[in-house]
Amino acid sequence: MIDLVLLPIDLFFYAILIALGFYVHYVLGTPPLRANWARVFRKPIALSSAMVLMCFVFLALLDSVHFRAPEPSGPDVHAKSNLSEPKSVLDLLLKPLALARERTYSAPLAAVGFRKESVQKEGVQVRDYPRLRFGGAHLKDPERELQADVVFHLWKALAWSVSLLLLSMGIGWVLRRVLLEEVPSESPGSVSAFPLKTFYGTLFAIYLVSFVLMELSSGYHVMGTDQTGNSVLLIALKSVRTAMVIGTLTTLVIMPIALVLGVMAGYFRGWVDELIQYIYTVVASVPDVLLIAATVLMLQVFIDSHAQFFPSTLERSDVRLLFLCLILGLTSFTGLCRLIRGETLKIREFEYIQAAKAFGVSHTRILWAHITPNLMHLVLINCVMQFSGFILSEAVLSYVGVGVDPNTASFGVMINAAREELAATPVIWWTLMSAFLFMFLLVISANLLADAVREAFDPKAINNNRTA
Repeated sequence: MIDLVLLPIDLFFYAILIALGFYVHYVLGTPPLRANWARVFRKPIALSSAMVLMCFVFLALLDSVHFRAPEPSGPDVHAKSNLSEPKSVLDLLLKPLALARERTYSAPLAAVGFRKESVQKEGVQVRDYPRLRFGGAHLKDPERELQADVVFHLWKALAWSVSLLLLSMGIGWVLRRVLLEEVPSESPGSVSAFPLKTFYGTLFAIYLVSFVLMELSSGYHVMGTDQTGNSVLLIALKSVRTAMVIGTLTTLVIMPIALVLGVMAGYFRGWVDELIQYIYTVVASVPDVLLIAATVLMLQVFIDSHAQFFPSTLERSDVRLLFLCLILGLTSFTGLCRLIRGETLKIREFEYIQAAKAFGVSHTRILWAHITPNLMHLVLINCVMQFSGFILSEAVLSYVGVGVDPNTASFGVMINAAREELAATPVIWWTLMSAFLFMFLLVISANLLADAVREAFDPKAINNNRTA
């Protein structure tokens, strides 16, 4: 029987998705918020970015549903330990890639090894590039058949993508004509105001990339293999969950700390303001890398000394990742706290705040019913923009060896492994390039969406657009 395994980060990820669902329900029932988010998604670049981010979220969700396979009854302890290691749904879907291991490095879409080895040809031992166990194994003559076979798979992926796009467009047309109510075309929420061309264009690009990867992965290593022969594409896909967790969980740690301290400092002023300023000034003065390195190493010593609390490698790695998110959040809230404090100092002098004080409204109600709602656009914009910054921070920390566990798939671990590969002759470039492509797509999507959110929720930007 398959047992469901709930890791701490999995629970946080589920909680985030549930909270996001409640927020969407709240937005749909709040006309001003619904209008602001409609303004966001009417921008073609924001819509495309959101769709790409949803793909990354979907991959992270698949990699956050863990289960433990039944343990074997035989005496083979090694096989037992392997089978008892928790796996995710993404691991199950990518099992063919995990089983298609080579002996060592192989270039993307290659049918032979990357370096010459001693091989037997017609009974004679010669130095030549050996055939791969998986990549291009179905080809009899790779030099002649490889290019034509790759082109065939590309055309096949294109055909599947076009077919699925036409099916999606048909379903969309039915939903608009049958299920949705028709609204006036001049209304901000009308279907005509929605950039359908951008939506279907991005959807086609997602279909095409997905089918190209699936088709080519059936017979080749699309992004090559690493030193141990594992598929680099597999490692990159597994790294998406780590990046999403670092970005979202660290942001959620920062938001309440910065919001509470910033609002209290700006509203009460006096000794409260001085105390909070002293706290975040001291935190900002401590070198982040040294503090993170010290705490992560202390945690690693605790994990090694209490191995009975962490029965599997995945659970040990998950705890370290969770702890890293907490430390990053506790050392990175100062910027947002300063911003909220400055805005609160301005808002507390507005007439409606002074009127509330004159009518005897309590400080608690003024803080959380009158001041905080007028700060949420700053919090939302800053958190979305910091999301990409934390993804890059994880890459830097893992590069210097104080980030996630080395057994955890992450872009930082990939970049760290590529450090020695770039010094090899010939250069092994595909590990670094794969990490760069995935990180680039994730970070630029978050940044472009953050720009659209800023323009839609910032009152100053809204007023400038109206006057223009």
